[in-house]
Amino acid sequence: MRYYVLDRGDPLSVELSQTFHKLAAEQGLELDAKSPDIVVSIGGDGTMLHAFHTFIDQISSIAFVGIHTGHLGFYADWKADEIPELVQMMSGHSDPGLLRPRIVRYPLIELELQKKSGASSHICLNEFTLKGVDGTVVAQVDINDQMFEMFRGDGICVSTPSGSTAYNKSLGGAMIHPTIEALQITEIASINNRVFRTLGSPLVLPKHHHCDIYSRKEQNLLLTIDHVNLPMNDMVSVRCQVSDRKISFVRYRPFPFWNRVRNAFLD
Repeated sequence: MRYYVLDRGDPLSVELSQTFHKLAAEQGLELDAKSPDIVVSIGGDGTMLHAFHTFIDQISSIAFVGIHTGHLGFYADWKADEIPELVQMMSGHSDPGLLRPRIVRYPLIELELQKKSGASSHICLNEFTLKGVDGTVVAQVDINDQMFEMFRGDGICVSTPSGSTAYNKSLGGAMIHPTIEALQITEIASINNRVFRTLGSPLVLPKHHHCDIYSRKEQNLLLTIDHVNLPMNDMVSVRCQVSDRKISFVRYRPFPFWNRVRNAFLD
């Protein structure tokens, strides 16, 4: 099996990465930076986002697994002291009586960005946000080519189900099980008074729906795709919908989503 490790870069993560390589070599795993079968993320959820975007052109053939070095992350199944067990399972040398690994696939969001200077396509794992740099965002929101609302406020967050526990949750959005093929639109400090009206509630759109956000004034905007910032002063529109592509995670043991939620927010 071919693998690659991407770590957060702090001393602990670097040390764990070196430990992983040593154990992997002993178990006959092959280090491959170009076309690995499994990408191991050592750090936090931000490290997993970085790993995802590093291998975004190969996500149809790669599975990811996370080792967390701090608080339990939603994308990490393993603790630092469990690396020997993980390497054994990856090599196939673990107890034959254990459950066989399985692949889980989570939906992504695809964006079609239109600017006066050109068009581009993007994929996000957690969410994308559109915010004003020096003032209120004014944007028309269409759903399935029908005008829905004229938004005024600090911005708009569009999240995947797996990203619903991140920024979306802090905005009052719902947590959605990551196997559900949907996207969630959540307003950021919308203006609601006698003059300006928005829905004020998060929206969940199924896979076969799409949303278009049109800039409706000359404005400096910041589009953030996961951890990547794209400043813009010439945005025309952005179309978002559930992508046909998915990210794959390899599960060597059960770790239900709602257990992750409980561990993160309630324990």
